Amino acid sequence: MTNLTSPPETITEAILRAQNVSVYYGSALAVRDVSLDIPYNKVVAFIGPSGCGKSTMLRCFNRMNDLITSARVEGKVTFHGQDLYQPQIDPVEMRRRIGMVFQKPNPFPKSIYDNIAFGARINGYVGDMDKLVEESLRRAALWDEVKDKLKESGLALSGGQQQRLCIARAIAIAPEVILMDEPCSALDPISTLKVEELIQELKELYTIIIVTHNMQQASRVSDFTAFYNAEPTPNGGKIGHLVEYDRTENIFQNPQEEKTQEYVSGRFG
Repeated sequence: MTNLTSPPETITEAILRAQNVSVYYGSALAVRDVSLDIPYNKVVAFIGPSGCGKSTMLRCFNRMNDLITSARVEGKVTFHGQDLYQPQIDPVEMRRRIGMVFQKPNPFPKSIYDNIAFGARINGYVGDMDKLVEESLRRAALWDEVKDKLKESGLALSGGQQQRLCIARAIAIAPEVILMDEPCSALDPISTLKVEELIQELKELYTIIIVTHNMQQASRVSDFTAFYNAEPTPNGGKIGHLVEYDRTENIFQNPQEEKTQEYVSGRFG
């Protein structure tokens, strides 16, 4: 098993870096000794079977695991070289710069306009709010569909539109990184395609990490792919670990690890 800090000769500078990261829930080890670099303005996909630590690792990058009282993170996670887990780091400001889109669309029970404006307001935005709302919705490829109903509830939108609204909401607070935890798993194929097209456009401005169970999606949208696996424990649990991390075409066409080959070829297990 290899545990590459960065794919060879491909990442020269990282915006996010995990160094020997392990995650515990209480005394139970959930993810073991993960090291990898996330490059600027690229899409990185996390793939692997259920229970292998993909989402747990994703949440390490904006300290969402802090919200689970039993969770403990060991190792080091840095953003622009700064340790995210230092006591002086403000998690709220950090999560503004490292936004997150969840598996199930979760618009606020507010108007479409106020869904976008809410985060900007609480972060003290003093610019032209109408312009910010429009620009955010345009970047999320949603403006043309909702420009005439900005006062209507975000909950009235279709599932795919709601997910793009949540992406626009994340964009509105000017993040540098957008974390996506299976953002298409609850969407139909047409909505999934729109989100995938959006991801390709957004990487011009943002770094994106996406957790997905859909290997075809990972191969379509990502520049780099990290394959995680899990090993069973005697008490029936699982310990996730990073098996291989490389350019996406290498992971899917020429993986170095047997487990990766088995997984991407459908022979896993």
